[in-house]
Amino acid sequence: MRKVIAAINITLDGFCDHTAGIADDQLHQHYSELLSEAGVILYGRTTYQLMEYWRTVLKNPTGNKSQDDFAVMIDKIPKIVFSNTLKNIDWESAKLATKDIKEEILELRQQTGKDIFIGSPSLIATLTKLNLVDEYQLCVHPVILGKGLPLFKNINDRILLKLLKTKELVSGAIVLYYEPQDKE
Repeated sequence: MRKVIAAINITLDGFCDHTAGIADDQLHQHYSELLSEAGVILYGRTTYQLMEYWRTVLKNPTGNKSQDDFAVMIDKIPKIVFSNTLKNIDWESAKLATKDIKEEILELRQQTGKDIFIGSPSLIATLTKLNLVDEYQLCVHPVILGKGLPLFKNINDRILLKLLKTKELVSGAIVLYYEPQDKE
């Protein structure tokens, strides 16, 4: 069965903001490698629209190998977008979800292929509430933001996690790999 992996950047104080992290070469390499292990990535509308930036990099490469490689990887990976407002999308590798998130995940899990990645704070919180996340890969940046969108917004129950491993980046960011203890 395919695993559901929540992978996202957060600040030390737990906020999600794509502009707050340290987006260096190593971080882009890390996420390129991650995408090579994914069969599909699920986004909410806001994150999907932020990720569309990489289409411009694909058309007009920056000359920075890690960024240009990431643009290629994010372009290739199939994307499913959950939105109540978008009626169509024109990224060739993306499609709008036609089912609710739980039904979509349960169906994707039964298919053969690489793991299912979740890259939006709202979807991570929703799937956490539904107990459908098999692994969390949280890249914690050495930044205190003080405000913003908390990753685990509206999570009211205590969830115990087991640390699987860590990966330290030269920027001081640390990727923490966890699984829920009840998934052992």
